[in-house]
Amino acid sequence: MDRFVSTFVNKIDSKGRVSIPAPFRAVLERDGYAGGIYCYPSLDAPALDAGGERLAKKIDGLLADLPDYSDERDELSVALYGDVQVLSIDGDGRIVLPEGLRAHAGLTSHVAFVGLGEKFQMWEPGQFEERRNRARAKVRETRKLFGRKPGADDGGDEGARE
Repeated sequence: MDRFVSTFVNKIDSKGRVSIPAPFRAVLERDGYAGGIYCYPSLDAPALDAGGERLAKKIDGLLADLPDYSDERDELSVALYGDVQVLSIDGDGRIVLPEGLRAHAGLTSHVAFVGLGEKFQMWEPGQFEERRNRARAKVRETRKLFGRKPGADDGGDEGARE
């Protein structure tokens, strides 16, 4: 499997180390992570975004689509690359989470590792449960849209699944 999937909760030790879940390490190894992961504060959540080379290439692609020297490109570069930290993975599969990253995500004793396909996030477990509940509620509210036929008007339930 070449995607980060599932959710795992691991303990942070007294030195700020936490084990990356084995399935995530396997994806990173296939991704060519070279012994470390890219990690930065999420732009829109109290969480950390992380991943390997695929994540870095995704960021490169986002930036490549913006005009050189544009304000948008500069702002996105600062927001993403300016805050990236490359975290080394030790022989036991652990990373040390720097204090600034832990503070952003409110991480104290445990980390929820959440697979998001091409990247994963690290959350304080209670915060993630709230996030997951909001996401599930939103999906329940909008699930009828998933089955709508292209071009169907908004006035009826044609094409919607119950």
